[in-house]
Amino acid sequence: MVLIGLPSLLVVAAAFWAAAQFVQPAPPKQLILATGGAGGGYQRYAAAYKPLLAEEGITLVERPTSGAMENLALLRDPDSEVDAAFIQGGVVDKREDDDLYSLGAIYQEPVWIFYRPSRFGDKEVPDRLLQLKGMRVAVGASGSGNRHLALELLQLNGLDDRHVTLLEAGGITAAEALQKGRADAAIVVGPVQSAAVWTLLYAPGIKVMNLAQADAYTRRLAYLSHLVLPRGSVDLLRDIPDRDIHLLAPTATLAVKEGTHPALVDLLLQAASETHNGHGLLQKAGDFPKAQAVEFPLSPRAEHFYKSGKPLLQRYLPFWAANLIDRLVVMLIPLIAVLYPVAKMAPSLYGWRIRSRIFKRYGELKFLEAEALAEDSGVQRQALLQRLDAIERDAARIPTPLAFSDMLYTLRGHIEIVRAAILRQDGRQPENKS
Repeated sequence: MVLIGLPSLLVVAAAFWAAAQFVQPAPPKQLILATGGAGGGYQRYAAAYKPLLAEEGITLVERPTSGAMENLALLRDPDSEVDAAFIQGGVVDKREDDDLYSLGAIYQEPVWIFYRPSRFGDKEVPDRLLQLKGMRVAVGASGSGNRHLALELLQLNGLDDRHVTLLEAGGITAAEALQKGRADAAIVVGPVQSAAVWTLLYAPGIKVMNLAQADAYTRRLAYLSHLVLPRGSVDLLRDIPDRDIHLLAPTATLAVKEGTHPALVDLLLQAASETHNGHGLLQKAGDFPKAQAVEFPLSPRAEHFYKSGKPLLQRYLPFWAANLIDRLVVMLIPLIAVLYPVAKMAPSLYGWRIRSRIFKRYGELKFLEAEALAEDSGVQRQALLQRLDAIERDAARIPTPLAFSDMLYTLRGHIEIVRAAILRQDGRQPENKS
């Protein structure tokens, strides 16, 4: 049992250990998400994700930042604890060593150009960025995707800090500067419901520019789309806006590190789907999220999600149970590939070990019988009988399980047959040992 059972046990244990190396560790209890400035769209959506993840026992930790540029830097920083981040389309400088993945396009971020009509002539209704020349323009905080995009749009019109006064203000700060007259215009990137955009849409003395050259920008900057905000869509009673507004919009994505736990990626995809798939002022129900590789390659988990929905086990089991089973499925490999063959082979090996002890005596008996038939001397036959007695004693001492006892008794019967043959050849009758 030791010679057969112990090696078998060691083989199975080694197979389980090898399989365990491929089992994913349990997911952490929290996910750190880089968002953006206070009151912005990123922060608003992170707040919507939080209770959805909490239902599955995962705490969403918001990491406020200045915007998409800082979010990108945090994701690329190997020492950063950030697992995921909102990234604005068009802000990524491509790198070959990036180990980041996109979870798909989650919504479009309109570019709003708000202005004070009082800074223009009575009959002038600005519809081109070039008309902001000589004015004070809030372009977003340093490190934000808002600022990156605003400067790129101004540069396409030949405007830089020599032609306009660039104010480092974004979000609510930019809205306040525009309302209080410290800025003449503000370029704000964010959804309609973000605090800054909503405030400025209702602010007296503030208008949003209807960009006449919207299509031209989409030809110059491939990551931009052309959107139309219909008249009265924000507020029918107040007729806000008071005309159709043509806007530009990059596409926002959720990006994750390569090392972010797959189970957390699945939950984040589910939260994004519940949050972004509804009807909105600038989108139809089901438009987002979608399997679009924005800035980074689409995550394999995201590809599977958009094709098949949430993982099969999570459709019927709580997250913790589904994740546990999913992780331990790999442990079936040693059961199927190793344990079953070992279980089939071990009894055969054990039987062979027992039979080999008996067969060894049969070999000795066969040689002794052949030698006896070849000898004529009685003295030699006496020595053969002594050797035969020794074989019989050895056979009696063989530890034999009950299942193999018939073989042992057969051996002892064959020993008596050989003894009888030797004694007959010597002219004596065999003794009755019974």
